[in-house]
Amino acid sequence: MNNLYYVKSFEEDFHTKTIRNNRKINFQAIEDVIKTRTLKPNTKSFNQKRRLSTTILHENYLRTYRPQGLIFTTKMKPDHVLPFDLVLLSDAKKIIVHYFRIKKNIHIYYNHDLLPGFEKFIFKTFNDLIKKFPIVEDAWQGVNKFRVKHNYKKLSRQKYRLVQYNEAVFFRQIKVCPVAIFGYKKEVRIMAKKLNLPHFRSAKEFYSKTVKNN
Repeated sequence: MNNLYYVKSFEEDFHTKTIRNNRKINFQAIEDVIKTRTLKPNTKSFNQKRRLSTTILHENYLRTYRPQGLIFTTKMKPDHVLPFDLVLLSDAKKIIVHYFRIKKNIHIYYNHDLLPGFEKFIFKTFNDLIKKFPIVEDAWQGVNKFRVKHNYKKLSRQKYRLVQYNEAVFFRQIKVCPVAIFGYKKEVRIMAKKLNLPHFRSAKEFYSKTVKNN
């Protein structure tokens, strides 16, 4: 696939976060991303290497981890991609969908391990992922079979949101070309104006108005 559009979700204060001494702290402000054209790896979880987790927009993947963030392009290729949130491959017995429910104890939530055989859901390219899981429902069925095989309960439909966005992972900082900012709140619109970037209420709106019309 050519001309991939990526999303990096930000928290409401438009910072990425990281964990230090079991506390969540600011890591990179969106102003710094725009100024340096660089996104830095901030996520450390599930006993994996520190990484930068993003989402590739596609007609089957138009949801995002958070409701606001940056849409960008990059010439760099992800180290790998997976069809859903990595938490679904962890040994966490209680899967939380809404981030606000865990953000104060995220260091505990992130301290889980990945289940043996999780690698079957890791793909080298997004094209490889789409060939294996052409629709989101296929990924949902696949991860449920995987978890049941490990003696976990089948995921309730309330967890379905976690398969509606993919993860494109980089293990190094990347150079980016900012394209737009999305988010439905007034503060997001103000930030977009401040940074002189187009604003959309959601990544889905961006995709339907920009990508599908080209």
